[in-house]
Amino acid sequence: MNVRHADLVLTGGPVLTPDSRDPGAPGGANTVAVTAGRVTAVGREEVLDLVGPSTRVVDLAGRLLLPGYQDAHVHPVTAGLEMVHCDLTGAGTAEETVAAVAAYAAAHPDREWITGGGWSMEAFEGGAPHRAALDARVPDRPVYLPNCDHHGAWVNSRALELAGITRRTPDPADGRIERDADGEPTGLLQEGAMGLVGRLVPEPSPADLRAALLRAQRHLHALGITAWQDAIVGNFPGMPDVSAAYASLAREGALTARVVGALWWDRERGAEQIPELVERRAALSHGRFRADTVKIMLDGIAETGTAAMLDPYLDGCGCPTGNRGTSFVDARRLPHYVTELDAAGFQTHFHALGDRAVRDALDAVEAAREANGPSPNRPHLAHLQVVHPDDVPRFAALGATANLQPLWAAHEPQMDELTIPFLGPERAGWQYPFGSLHRAGTVLAAGSDWPVSSPDPVLGLHVAVNRVLPGSSSPVFLPQERLDLRTAVTAYTAGSAYVNRLDDTGAVRPGALADLVVLDRDPFAGPPEGIHEARVVLTLVEGEAVHEASSA
Repeated sequence: MNVRHADLVLTGGPVLTPDSRDPGAPGGANTVAVTAGRVTAVGREEVLDLVGPSTRVVDLAGRLLLPGYQDAHVHPVTAGLEMVHCDLTGAGTAEETVAAVAAYAAAHPDREWITGGGWSMEAFEGGAPHRAALDARVPDRPVYLPNCDHHGAWVNSRALELAGITRRTPDPADGRIERDADGEPTGLLQEGAMGLVGRLVPEPSPADLRAALLRAQRHLHALGITAWQDAIVGNFPGMPDVSAAYASLAREGALTARVVGALWWDRERGAEQIPELVERRAALSHGRFRADTVKIMLDGIAETGTAAMLDPYLDGCGCPTGNRGTSFVDARRLPHYVTELDAAGFQTHFHALGDRAVRDALDAVEAAREANGPSPNRPHLAHLQVVHPDDVPRFAALGATANLQPLWAAHEPQMDELTIPFLGPERAGWQYPFGSLHRAGTVLAAGSDWPVSSPDPVLGLHVAVNRVLPGSSSPVFLPQERLDLRTAVTAYTAGSAYVNRLDDTGAVRPGALADLVVLDRDPFAGPPEGIHEARVVLTLVEGEAVHEASSA
């Protein structure tokens, strides 16, 4: 009998298979064969019979082989643009942030606008920088810098002037112009108010967007990420429409990752936009890019009091305020929209941070289930900062996936100074309930929201398991919500593959596409405190290397 030899065999290290909780256990798989882009055998020495004269053999040397990571909520093109503009992600203080802006402006005297972003709210008192600091360093050119979570932008006086923003400018319905005691704009624009200046920022060229996507793709592959869901593809205020970049690279075969694009739901419109979304889905989907998801942003963020809450936020003295956050989509109409989207074959991807936003999303999914019956569209809710305990079991009951951003589930200044005091002790204890959702039978997926936070899945795994940032001496953040490592890895692999409807990925098993990653060690064999030390040495998409470190 003729046996087709494998194209690639990886051998000599633990393999994380769907049925192995400890991949390094005696008798576990240590060899994988790949042929024509798919896994053809998983086992031990017997798999070596598939090695032929032209087979590439990779010695794992005790290193862990697992499925490629998938990021279920990420903004790679925006991140790729910020990497070459005024990138403030490394600045830890107000002084460092302002100095970085000044240095960038001095180094780029030809730039009409100073753009970029990524500044940290915790670097500024109350999370709120002032235009005066920018005016002192860049008085003659407009500055527009979104913060790290892209729910607010810091601008200088020149930008306010060009946008016509004065003390008499009303707040938009979906945002807020921060003002000083005299009513003058401070230069901080929250949520929809970002667009008042953002619409004036010169659009990046198609070449800029393509280059940013390729730059981001290289970075994500280097972190072991083989697929992702881009959480905004469309005309979101202050961000470029990245759809053409994806479509062109996919048609050229330059998109080596598998990508699902979440088409932006225009929150100023209603169901009349659904036929347009159907047309965009057909026009954009090609090769490794599909645009069959719709992103609905329901609320803002807790740090600015715009995440939608069932009960009011507290003030600095711990007393209830009149603020319950902001709902960007009418909760009475949302079930109708989601039902129609589901009937049209769209997956819904909800931005839901506050407990009211989470409940509104689950209510909409329930309405779609009642109207349409069982659905293959796999809706998911991202962020889930505050989830009312009554809603935790509803995820599994409704078939709604919990899309986690694990790096946020830890004590750090933004949490301890800008969030917990304004939630109060009871609601603060409902934050990022990963363990509770898992115990309730919820499918978990995971992502980063990069450039909001690092896209490195290893760092996300560390925090999901430890609920402490690497190197931090802070106490464990709600220890009952920790995940075990196997569950956390599953969220970043099979769970995100489920969300992305890439059912032949996310697991090392015969017949699956050979989207694989090799780490420089087996984190299952060490203490959980050391998970973050693991590094990716090899990333494969359909058995082809898209990243290979020198030690691979």
